[in-house]
Amino acid sequence: MLSRRKIHFQSAFMFSALALLLACSPAPQSSSTPAPQPELVPQMSPGIALERATPESVGMDSERLSRVTGAMQDLVDEGRLAGVVTAAVRDNKLVHFESVGYRDLESQDPMTNDAIFRIYSMSKPITGVAMMILYEEGKFRLSDPVEQYLPEFKDLQVFAGVDDDGNLITEPQDHKMTIRELMSHTGGLSYGVFSRSPVDSLYLDADILDANQTMDEFIGKLGDIPLRQQPGSQWHYSVSVDVQGALVERLSGQRFGDFLEQRIFEPLGMTDTDFHVPEEKLSRFAQVYNYDDNGELVAREGFEGANFTIDPEFESGGGGLVGSTMDYLRFSQMLLNGGELDGVRILAPLTVDLMHRNQLPADFKDAGMGTPGTSFGLDFAVIEDPVEAESYSKGEYYWGGAAGTWFWIDPVEDLIFVGMIQQFGNGRPDVRSLSRRLVYQSIMEPKGL
Repeated sequence: MLSRRKIHFQSAFMFSALALLLACSPAPQSSSTPAPQPELVPQMSPGIALERATPESVGMDSERLSRVTGAMQDLVDEGRLAGVVTAAVRDNKLVHFESVGYRDLESQDPMTNDAIFRIYSMSKPITGVAMMILYEEGKFRLSDPVEQYLPEFKDLQVFAGVDDDGNLITEPQDHKMTIRELMSHTGGLSYGVFSRSPVDSLYLDADILDANQTMDEFIGKLGDIPLRQQPGSQWHYSVSVDVQGALVERLSGQRFGDFLEQRIFEPLGMTDTDFHVPEEKLSRFAQVYNYDDNGELVAREGFEGANFTIDPEFESGGGGLVGSTMDYLRFSQMLLNGGELDGVRILAPLTVDLMHRNQLPADFKDAGMGTPGTSFGLDFAVIEDPVEAESYSKGEYYWGGAAGTWFWIDPVEDLIFVGMIQQFGNGRPDVRSLSRRLVYQSIMEPKGL
């Protein structure tokens, strides 16, 4: 399913962890028994999911909500973004779905609502749902050690410093990395780019997310590198979700992409989400931009050698997917509905709730994410204190992608927002904060007061 590309981490990953990516046992064989199918359940949501409706029908103001479109158009007119798609859903109704600017500046092709985007780390919640499907089937416990299912991780050592000759000093883990820690970025792994340490250098030397490697080769590389810190001691953004992709393969007996297609994408009607863009959809694939030295937009992939038009060997659960705005709306509405969409159940309500509860150790005073008032669940960030987080609802959960895509789900206001851009670089405007303010000021009938 993926696109075969060589990912290097030297430079493009360096800006803002939350705005960036704000995975040597035998290869898994197909199971001899048919894969379980999503459960058909009585339709619980009012009407078909994501039907178009007026903002007023769900307690919002049309004129105020239109400020989102106006603000995005301003950013395009100022030359800060090429094009944007934004969408808002309340009470299961699609009340805002707008595109502005261009899908490709050179050809002057306009941005359209059905454009396909590199969603990078917005792949992570999808991988988390795949994990929790297997959790519901009794395949693992969150407290299980990762090495129980990935023996390459057995007896991993932990970085403890360097000696006078510059050699790494290591120590044993004070406890085995658990799956809960893996799914909350507290397992001791790293990315190689959000900190400077000898362990991060080893990630870079190993080309840890080489798109041409197999999943088993990826896990084998990680098994030879010490953990950056003790499991459970620190929140540190990492390749943990790519490791979850390997766990899905080991636990299900299926290739990761096949599992996603059969258990999530096909049941939810996510027809554009994949690990590459097929030839027949290239006319909808948005160009990606960076800024030159003068702050002008220049077409350029964010990572050296990136190519999303061919199917890669390594299916990155942490950042490898492409998809459309509507696909991610459908995925998000499934979560907000407690695990079902249009009569198809993917997860149980309590399982979804578990994913957006704080999963960090009880003695953590600060998640270490650089975002006050925020904790971390199972592959989602979670708002614990809306005042500190400069947000609106306790329990909102969210994430974003390296090329600027963003989303949030607010269970209090029964609200979803998805925004799609394709922009790297330090000059990128803070569309996440801007859109949040403009959406909430349009709510005239709040549910959380």
